[in-house]
This record gives sequence, C-alpha cells and structure tokens, in this order.
Amino acid sequence: MTTTPLNLGILAHVDAGKTSLTERLLFEHGALAALGSVDKGSTTTDAGELERERGITIRTAVAPLIMAGRHVNLVDTPGHPDFIAEVERALSVLDAAVLVVSAVEGIQAQTRVLMKSLRRLRLPTLIFVNKIDRRGARDAALLAELRRALAPRLIPLVSTVGAGTPAARTLPVPLTGERGEPGAADVLAEHDTDLLARLVDGPPPAEDEIREQLRRQTAAALVQPVFFGSALSGAGIAELAEGIATLLPAPPADELAPARGTVFAVDRAEGGEKRAYIRLFSGLLRERQRLALHRDEAEGTTTVAGRISRLDVVTAQSGHGAPSRGVLTPGGIAVLRGLPGVRVGDRVGAARAGRPAARLAPPGLEAVVRASRPGQQGALHAALSALADEDPFIRTRTASDGTLSLLLHGAVQREVLADRLQREFGIAAEFAAVTPVYRERPVGTGVAVQELGSGPSEFFATVGLRVEPAPYGSGVRYARETEWGALPRAFHRAIEETVRLGLRQGLLGWEVTDCTVTVIRTGWASPMSTAADFRKLTPLVLMRALSSAGTRVHEPCREVEAEIPEDTLGPVAARIAELGGTIGATEESGDRWTLGAELPTARMQELGDALPGLTRGEGSLWSRPGTDRPVRGVPPRRPRTDGNPLDPEEYLRFLADPSLAR
Repeated sequence: MTTTPLNLGILAHVDAGKTSLTERLLFEHGALAALGSVDKGSTTTDAGELERERGITIRTAVAPLIMAGRHVNLVDTPGHPDFIAEVERALSVLDAAVLVVSAVEGIQAQTRVLMKSLRRLRLPTLIFVNKIDRRGARDAALLAELRRALAPRLIPLVSTVGAGTPAARTLPVPLTGERGEPGAADVLAEHDTDLLARLVDGPPPAEDEIREQLRRQTAAALVQPVFFGSALSGAGIAELAEGIATLLPAPPADELAPARGTVFAVDRAEGGEKRAYIRLFSGLLRERQRLALHRDEAEGTTTVAGRISRLDVVTAQSGHGAPSRGVLTPGGIAVLRGLPGVRVGDRVGAARAGRPAARLAPPGLEAVVRASRPGQQGALHAALSALADEDPFIRTRTASDGTLSLLLHGAVQREVLADRLQREFGIAAEFAAVTPVYRERPVGTGVAVQELGSGPSEFFATVGLRVEPAPYGSGVRYARETEWGALPRAFHRAIEETVRLGLRQGLLGWEVTDCTVTVIRTGWASPMSTAADFRKLTPLVLMRALSSAGTRVHEPCREVEAEIPEDTLGPVAARIAELGGTIGATEESGDRWTLGAELPTARMQELGDALPGLTRGEGSLWSRPGTDRPVRGVPPRRPRTDGNPLDPEEYLRFLADPSLAR
C-alpha cells in the first residue's frame, strides 16, 4: 500500500451530489458498513446536527479510506456560495480534486468559480458528472458544454447508456476515441510535440503509452479526465475510483525537511477543548512537541506557541476514522489538541512554495447583532470570538453605543451563525438586515509629520507618515525609511500596530485597503517617551496623511448568473442595467440563456425580487462575492468608533474620556 496519503477534495455547486459521492466512495471501499443518505441526515461527513437538518455541508470534513492500495483522505467541502471561504481554505491543503457536476443542471455558478480556482492553483482534477439516472440528464451535450464553458481539454473515459432513466449505466471509452470523437491522444498531443508527430507521421502510439501520457498530464493539471455516473445507484463509481487510484499523483514526502503545515479547520470537543486539523507538507510532528504557529493578518505576522498534548492521525488502517496516535508524517492530516491559541489559517514553518496561495475574498456584507436577553451582550462577544477561531473572517466591530456588527458572506451564513450561537453557547441572537461593507482606497500621496512636543497634545513622540496607493488587491503594506535602531523596538511595534488598526476606519469611516504606509520620521525623548505616546499620536498623523492623499469609496459587487427563458433576455438585461449592473458573458443553451453580470451587493435583493415577474417564474439566480468598484454618486459614510482623529479636539477629548465618543 502507498503510505503517503492522497488528500482529495470533493467539490461542487450545492446539491450537485458531492456528499452523496463521498458517502458512496466510502461505502464501496469498506470504510462504511451502511450507505448514508443526505435526505435522511445519515451521511458520515455531514456529522453536525445543523448540517443534517439543513441537508447541506457547512464545515469541511475529512474521511479516510483505502482505495486500490492507496490511503486517500476524502475532503468534503461546502457547496453553498456563502461558505466559499471554507472551500478556499480547504483548497490550500489538497493534492487533487474531484469536481462534481450535475448531469441535469449542468454548469452552475459555483461550478465555474471552483474550476477557476482549481486551474489557478494547478490542482490535478477529475470531473464526475453525477445523476445520470435522473430525468433530464445529459451526456454528449453536457460534455460539449463543459468543454466550451469550463475547461477545453477534457478527456471522457466513460460513456453512458440510457442516460435520464433509472437503468442508466456507463461503459469505458477507448483511449483511441469512439463514434467520431477525438481520442485522448489528440487532446494530449496539444502539450506533447513527440506525440503529435507520431499521430501525424506514425507509428501511432500504443494504448499503454497514451495512458501514461494521460497520467502525466493529469498530474500536471494540463487535462481533466471526465467520468459519468450516479452516486445514488453506484453506476460509474468503479471507473471513477480507478481514475483516482491510477491518474492522481502521490504528494512528495520529505521527513528530513523542516516541518511545514497548515491548519485548515478548527472545532471543539464535547468538553470545549479546541481541536485543530492540520495538513503536513514536510517534516514530522509528534505528541508533546512544542509548536510555533505563524498567523498572517492585516496587522502583520504573529506567532502563537503551544505544546501538542494529543495528536491523532486521520487514517483508515484500522477502520474508518480510527486514529493513529503519536507521529504525523508528510502528506498526512492529524487532529491536534493542547493548542488553545490556534486559529484556522495558522501555519507551521514557512509558507507552502510552488503553488499560488488561495485567494480569500473578504466578506462584502455586515449585520448588527444583539443578544435577545439582557445581560448577554458580553457573552455574545465572547462566543463570536470563539467562532472566529474557526473562521478568521468572522470579525466584530463595536460601535460607540455598544452594539456589535459582524462581517458576513451572505444570509445563509447569518442563519447558520444564529443557530450555532443558540445550540453551542445558549445565546439567542437577533441579526439586523445585512448591509454592504464599503472600502476606501487612496487616490494620491499624502504626507504628515508631527514633531515631539508640538501641537496641542504635546505627546513625547515624533511620527511622520506617507500614505500612497498600492496595486489593486495588494492589501496594506507597511514600510520604514527610518533606521530600525532609531527607536526602541516597543515604539516601532506601537506605530505599526496603530497604523494597521487605524486603517480600519478611513476618511468616511470605511476600512482602507490597497495602500502603502511608510514611516518617514521618528523621534523620542528618554525617559519621558512611552509606547502610549506613539499609540496616541499615530492616529492623528495617519488621518492627516490620508486626508492629504484623499480616498475613494468602493462598493462591493457580486458576480451574478441568471438562467432565464430566451424571450426574457432583453427585460432581464435592462433591469440589471437599471440597478447599476454591468452585463458580462451570455451563453445560449437551447431555449434558455445564461446571463452573467456584475451587480452592486446593495441591489441584489431588488434583482431577486424582480426576476420571477420578468421571467414568468421560470428564471433562477445565483451569485457569489465579486470584486468592488468606485461608488457612483455620493459615497456613504460610516459612524466612527475611534474617537475621530480627523478632529484633533474631539480626539483628545476621547483620549481623556472614551465615553465622550459619539
């Protein structure tokens, strides 16, 4: 048996059947005694009570099995767009993926998003077309659609018989092609000149040679083999399992290299103790070992230390889920305990090289949340902080009146959080309607300096800052033009931490991003100067520099995909334009059209309300977080919670008595 595990993600748009496929693979390979059902709430990977009730995957889950002598960890991920951040984190620890597509619904919004991510990360991918036994299932037409809209270099390895009927089954496709279809060699030759020459001039390659080239190009993510089948009936599952076992590469394993790994999930045991799920890329981890966890945040990289009190390796050696204690080797996944400070996204050692980092789009929505019962607001804040260990994007903001607001990806995530607060913490929470989260970006360069003892405050500190625009998507970069030894380390740290915290509220109260802040001047007077002087002065200097630079407010948008009848294309497109949207790609499929667009998040509800009337109730709408764009018209303001360093007098009153903040 191959000892290095293959960590295989099962990905799909919601309801395409990925959890059912995971369950079928576990059952067929002896990891389960009985086949579970999503409808009955009895699947292995949807183990949470909330997941079973809703019939959707909310948390990433790992299930091990032995497949043709290979140890495979199946990683079942959420399919709903509100949990895309959970999926992106899982992608960072995968070796390969199976993308599940419904033979009935075909390509859906999340299908496109996932395939783009898989191709960008260069993850070897197999495509499994599920539900061939359902009425309306397509095979050849869907394959053509997949090639046109998803990935051009697809190689079908099975065909279907009786698609759309309960008796649907699959047959292997010869690698040399069939029924006038180009063979696998024709597709593979696009990346192999020697193979192309043999196809043109001869002798033609043997099937074993084609299969080896297929394995190599699949491993390099140059082509994607396609399988058809049904997770419910089991049709086509054997062929998919053979593809997983023979086409997907084993990850490299170097036990002698320094330990490198990523924490991709965190939950709590029944007693409340944190459990961290980590994928190890190199080196070894052992029980009782001291561990340094590195965390990359907007405020910089921080390190949290701890000691592993228990290490359970996810393995299928002794039956499904039976842990192996003690040592985690490269490629493996383990559950760690004894690390109270651990959070999702923490890493051990250096960042993973050789693969682009997962892109985690920040939430574009915000909602005020209150505890229903008096006196529980503090407990609510603590509970949300605990949930933030599982999702770093769960970030709260406290207004001057004590109310909390919470960043969100969507309404379904809000409902799930409310349910978890009630079930896990006994807190009934009330969420207000979600509102968009805007962001500010500098439009020019601004400089501000305040010398020690100058101005009305007379802080014992000198701080000079320059703020300038940075490339879109780059976030916040902090730099120094002063010498490191010009200040004590604690003073340097105070300036940087305060700058990063201060950028959470720009000129109009929105978070500032895509900028470079450079320290251009510092000074101090011993023994009077303290870190507090720098923490109090820096917001004033930062806001003056930002005022000089100027900012532009950007509104969050969502990528929209509407499937509508052909004769409603004009009215729907016109309504999207009226709502401030931008029409994107359109695609015809029979008597229906798929219309892509970018729409301000604030107008999504209006489009959703209008679509049934515009399409006679026959339209469907999907969306996901997109980019943002400059606000058209008067930009909105957000109430400040930082004492307003834009007004020095008001800010100094706040420092003297924070309760005076408006």
